[in-house]
Amino acid sequence: MADLVATHALAEPATLLDHKLQSQPSRVGGVIFLAALATGLIYIAVHVARDLAPVHLYDHSAYILLGLTLAIALGFEFVNGFHDTANAVATVIYTHSMEPRLAVVWSGICNLVGVLVSTGAVAYAVIALLPVDLVLKVSSGAGFSMVFALLIAAILWNLGTWWFGLPASSSHTLVGSIIGVGLANQWLNPHAGASGLDWDQAIKVLKALLFSPLIGFVLAALLLLASKWALRLPALYEAPKDNKPPPLPIRALMVLTCTGVSFFHGSNDGQKGMGLIMLILIGTVPTAYALNHGLAATDLRQLLSASAQVQSILERQQSIPADDPRAALAEYVRSRRMTPDTTADLDVVVRGLDHEVRRYGSLRALPAEEQMHVRNDMYLTSEALRLMEKAHALPAAPADRAALHHYRESLNQATQFIPTWVKVAVALALGLGTMVGWKRIVVTVGERIGKEHLTYAQGAVAGVVAMGTIFAADNFGLPVSTTHILSSGVAGSMAGNGNGLRLNTVRNIAAGWVFTLPAAALLSGLLYGLFRLIG
Repeated sequence: MADLVATHALAEPATLLDHKLQSQPSRVGGVIFLAALATGLIYIAVHVARDLAPVHLYDHSAYILLGLTLAIALGFEFVNGFHDTANAVATVIYTHSMEPRLAVVWSGICNLVGVLVSTGAVAYAVIALLPVDLVLKVSSGAGFSMVFALLIAAILWNLGTWWFGLPASSSHTLVGSIIGVGLANQWLNPHAGASGLDWDQAIKVLKALLFSPLIGFVLAALLLLASKWALRLPALYEAPKDNKPPPLPIRALMVLTCTGVSFFHGSNDGQKGMGLIMLILIGTVPTAYALNHGLAATDLRQLLSASAQVQSILERQQSIPADDPRAALAEYVRSRRMTPDTTADLDVVVRGLDHEVRRYGSLRALPAEEQMHVRNDMYLTSEALRLMEKAHALPAAPADRAALHHYRESLNQATQFIPTWVKVAVALALGLGTMVGWKRIVVTVGERIGKEHLTYAQGAVAGVVAMGTIFAADNFGLPVSTTHILSSGVAGSMAGNGNGLRLNTVRNIAAGWVFTLPAAALLSGLLYGLFRLIG
């Protein structure tokens, strides 16, 4: 902790940034952001009102609970803006390529676009880490304890590391919080085995978080060396001087990298909060959000057609279902232990789903009391098929395996969706957080990682590497940390240029990297236990 305090109280001022850090907000940037904020809030209010219009909540405390949990979830994204989005504007501000306030507004707009075009794959990869029994009971006291614990733990840790100016990872924090809740749930419910915590998925995500910064470091060093060999422009390898903007080509390059990092940050990092917001909406207002009411008629027909094929495949397995097939299937998803009768249990649940959907003709027409029930059955069926596919327990015929996989994808279309207003809300929260907290992270990235000031080429290289790495993670549906990738890219460019690294800062960033996950896990686990005790 002494090292962290030392970093926060570092005597050397960021002289190149002093004037800009103390400057008044850009009027143009302020007007643009306020207009975007007002438009976004109106859009959110209109669509939330439209979604809730058919819902009859006789207990007004449900609205209070919905508002509180949404505020906490958006608070996480707001704090996330301190860290990760601030990294996106660090190089463009430090090199005087854009005025600070205009830069954060531009970054916020690019984040918004990135969030809006995101697929939701990362959002549901994060949800896949959560204990299955808590996801199925998200509207219960245990479900809300889970959401409150992991979000509050993530916010507290992010605020602490931001206070010391450390580029800590919101992704690491959130994953650690989820693991902490899962372990606490297992400890409180020892009879439930692993309590549905998917360690294979957790390890997959942790590998992405671990190796992406290392990849960023190496690629940035190599790319800088390659650019010095191919682009012999002395001005490109100089540190910013005074407050003058760089030559136009270099300035355009810096703005381009800021744009790309902001866009891909929105498309990846913004999704982490979206998944949790969807759990909150499902738990508080299942009638409106448990199922995708906007599912196209053609997609629904494909779902029913795939369902008929799957029933034909499963009934050939000639096994006998349990007395309670749904409970038996849930136990399989929790324990990963398949019995000879698991396929029969799955067949019963699939037939029940098929009957319900055909009976009412659309997901929107399902009665309010059936919405959560059908959603849970779809979730269970999809998870069971995923686990069977991974364990190679599905029928050997390629056509049968393809049919089962297609059915699982159709189920996911019905349950794994993100309303556009949720994306807009997350983007606004990220943008607001960036405008409030960008200064500390900009100083750390620009002044305190290397022994010499960041050059234009080093800033551009770090941005290009961050863009490429996050883009690749998006395609694989993996959450990664913009913070770690960009700061490790800056460190790699410093090492490749032979500038040397400030070991104090690097050690503190590494310590935050190492301790974030266990600290967040411990904090969220304790909070979950406390909330369960109170509730």
